Amino acid sequence: MRIGVLALQGAISEHLASLQRAGADEAVPVKRKDDLQGLDGLILPGGESTTIGKLMNQYDLLDPIREMAQAGVPMFGTCAGLILLANRIDGQDWVHLGVMDIFANRNSFGRQRESFETDITISGLEGKAFRAVFIRAPHIIETGKDVEVLAVVNERIVAARQGHLLATAFHPELTGDIRLHQYFLDLVKNAQ
Repeated sequence: MRIGVLALQGAISEHLASLQRAGADEAVPVKRKDDLQGLDGLILPGGESTTIGKLMNQYDLLDPIREMAQAGVPMFGTCAGLILLANRIDGQDWVHLGVMDIFANRNSFGRQRESFETDITISGLEGKAFRAVFIRAPHIIETGKDVEVLAVVNERIVAARQGHLLATAFHPELTGDIRLHQYFLDLVKNAQ
């Protein structure tokens, strides 16, 4: 399995390391359109969604990544990556990729100083609670009928899956827990 991590902003090296520890054959940074060739899956990391969206457009990545998602290539959006995947964004009349049937709210848990960590239960993950790191985190206001809610914090949806698309409002790459990256790799295996 060859998994890419969009390398325009965010915790790229942490995602690459988590993927390798989770068992990916190859984990590669994606900076250019050519880097998308031969990928079996793609992670869209955190950062600032508007900036990442502009850079994706500038480097001619937006349409090819959207086409990959529409063709069934598994994608995992964390924090800003959730916003990139969403087909609706609160207070915004445009979207980035718009491939996942979720209505997202940006920075819903507050600003940088309100960042926090908490233990959550994630549907589909066995074992102990998952330590979730929320940094200027979004949440999912509403999901479409084909979207499975995987986790909720303070009555806000913070993890969801729609077929081959996975989104979390938090940063699993900033913990030592690789179970979500393993979960994503299982999605990739099932898609092959």
